[in-house]
Amino acid sequence: MTKIDFYTGSEDKLRTACQLSHKAMQKGVRVLLHTPDEATTEALDRLLWHYPATAFIPHCRSHDAAGQTMPVLSLSKWPVVVGHQDGSFPHSELLISLHASCLPFFSRFERVIEIVSLDEEDVCLGRERFGFYRDRGYEMRHIDLRKQAA
Repeated sequence: MTKIDFYTGSEDKLRTACQLSHKAMQKGVRVLLHTPDEATTEALDRLLWHYPATAFIPHCRSHDAAGQTMPVLSLSKWPVVVGHQDGSFPHSELLISLHASCLPFFSRFERVIEIVSLDEEDVCLGRERFGFYRDRGYEMRHIDLRKQAA
């Protein structure tokens, strides 16, 4: 059954997504970063090229790999895939969602990370997602980023 982790108190959801992707990649876990729209996908793609400051996270956009513009590695070989389209997924290891609601395909993944910012509306939406998973019996963990930074 899918395990769900909630990371709350994020000052910058995209940077948090990069940090979590980097940690996962270092452990050999492949990541699908799923965004709500093209603008967020583009912003995250740019940020991944400069994170961490001394390197970058090897990644591709899901539409690049699907369109065969990157023939050297298949989509399933990239440690991090970024996109907002639904459809076929390159793996079922880790889904990091940047959506306001639960994704209908989340249960295909071994693990899902939900990131919640400090914005009051985002906190309310995060509570709704938390309740959705809890009410369905998913194993959940909560990590408060504000406590980790202290």
